[in-house]
Amino acid sequence: MDDIVAQVDRIISPVYLVGGCVRDSLMGIDPKDYDFMTPHNPDIIEHKIRQMNRKPFLTGKRFGTIGMKISGHLVEITTFRTERYRDGSRKPDVEFVNDIKSDLGRRDFTINAIAKKGEEIIDPFNGREDIEKKIIKCVGDPALRFKEDPLRMLRAARFSAQLGFTIDRVTFESAARLCYTILNVSKERWVAELDNLLVAPAVDRGLNDLMDMGLFRYMIPELSLQKNYDQDSIHGDGDLWQHTVHVTSSTPRDINVRWAALLHNVARPFVRVEKDGKKIYMKHDSLSYEMAVRLGKYLRWSNKRVETVSNLVKEQLQNDSPLKNSRQTSN
Repeated sequence: MDDIVAQVDRIISPVYLVGGCVRDSLMGIDPKDYDFMTPHNPDIIEHKIRQMNRKPFLTGKRFGTIGMKISGHLVEITTFRTERYRDGSRKPDVEFVNDIKSDLGRRDFTINAIAKKGEEIIDPFNGREDIEKKIIKCVGDPALRFKEDPLRMLRAARFSAQLGFTIDRVTFESAARLCYTILNVSKERWVAELDNLLVAPAVDRGLNDLMDMGLFRYMIPELSLQKNYDQDSIHGDGDLWQHTVHVTSSTPRDINVRWAALLHNVARPFVRVEKDGKKIYMKHDSLSYEMAVRLGKYLRWSNKRVETVSNLVKEQLQNDSPLKNSRQTSN
């Protein structure tokens, strides 16, 4: 990391490391990507990069972000900015500023609102303390943060799964009140976050956060039916959702397998019938398969993913299924 920071510092100065890469380095984790910020405007950033015979990536220039590759890593440099969101829009009006604390104040969570230059750490929202406490807390008013960009609710659950942190109570309650606003976010953005959550080390924590905040009610309502759904001991004690979470967290960390595990019982609440006062379950694999196909199309997966995941759901009882052992260990 030090080498990348030194190379960026030679290109433009002053420049500050910021966000997730600072959080990760404070936790002893090697960052994958590097975000920097500077008081210089985007034209100057671009000019400085070109002066060093590097190719600038200009996709985010109108928002103040110029990218480049250094030592195989994506590096982005962004002008200090503030953001103002119009009602009903996730695309902010951007204003470039000279104040680093104003820039940090626009960010989602305190653990991501930390900047670093050399040995100096700028942490106006006590993000380091929240890292130590393993807490995910919004910067400022969580209701305002989530109204600005509802995707942040899903990101909170994703960070919970990736880092093993607990979502702050006020942040959690605000998300639960505003969970319906996730419908204002594109399904492609849902899937990008869910993909990262599903292969995270603490996937069970993230999935339970999504369920308890109410996000599944609007994203994949079929799953929300599993919470508190009595299985009548088919899979042992606990409700159907606990079984689904266990199976998902017990499967290999392959994204298609994890999605199949999440959806493997999606039809079960729809196949229970009562006969002579007894609850009887009809076979559900074929219906779960059909529902997985439909959900995959709804979530705008690629045709290849729809086929792969739905077939894994259909073949869940086969001896060579990656879901079979996980299903059995939860019985």
